[in-house]
Amino acid sequence: MRRLTYYVATTLDGFIAGPEGGDPSGQPYFEIGPDLVEFIATHYPETLPAPARAALGIEGPGQVFDTVLEGRSSYQIGLDAGLDDAYPHLRHLVFSTTLGGVGGDVEVVATDPVQRVRELKAEDGLDLWLVGGGRLAHSLLPEVDRLVLKVNPSVIGSGVPLFSGGFSPALFTFVESVPLPSGIQVLTLDRRR
Repeated sequence: MRRLTYYVATTLDGFIAGPEGGDPSGQPYFEIGPDLVEFIATHYPETLPAPARAALGIEGPGQVFDTVLEGRSSYQIGLDAGLDDAYPHLRHLVFSTTLGGVGGDVEVVATDPVQRVRELKAEDGLDLWLVGGGRLAHSLLPEVDRLVLKVNPSVIGSGVPLFSGGFSPALFTFVESVPLPSGIQVLTLDRRR
């Protein structure tokens, strides 16, 4: 069965974006240096948006993921950058009850996210990548099998939480940590069964 992996950058205090939301990339608390780009290009090249893949000469199908899932606010980041499908090399689903038709091959899901993810997990293919945001991640927490957290050495105090919702404990087991020269730690954890 396919796994749902929440692969995302976070601060030490558990925020995936600042209080204003939007794209945190390049902010001082979410630096994207050569070491991080090299790590992503080597281990998760399919998670780079199409323009970055083109700039780096990355082609072909995903190594780990063949499907990307994101919430409405996360999808808006791509739209604001002029991309109606930032990941045309992946099957792309956006979970929203307010979003109308979109361009490209993006599938808008207005029904129960958990049920849709269970259907996707039952299909053949590579793993599913959950981009964010925090509200969607919280609603899908029962289905999250793996966390891959790019933990930045920063504290911001408030913003968009890694999981945004009510009290909902879930236990994970540490798998590995990859330290990068910039101070970012890439932590991998699997759900305890």
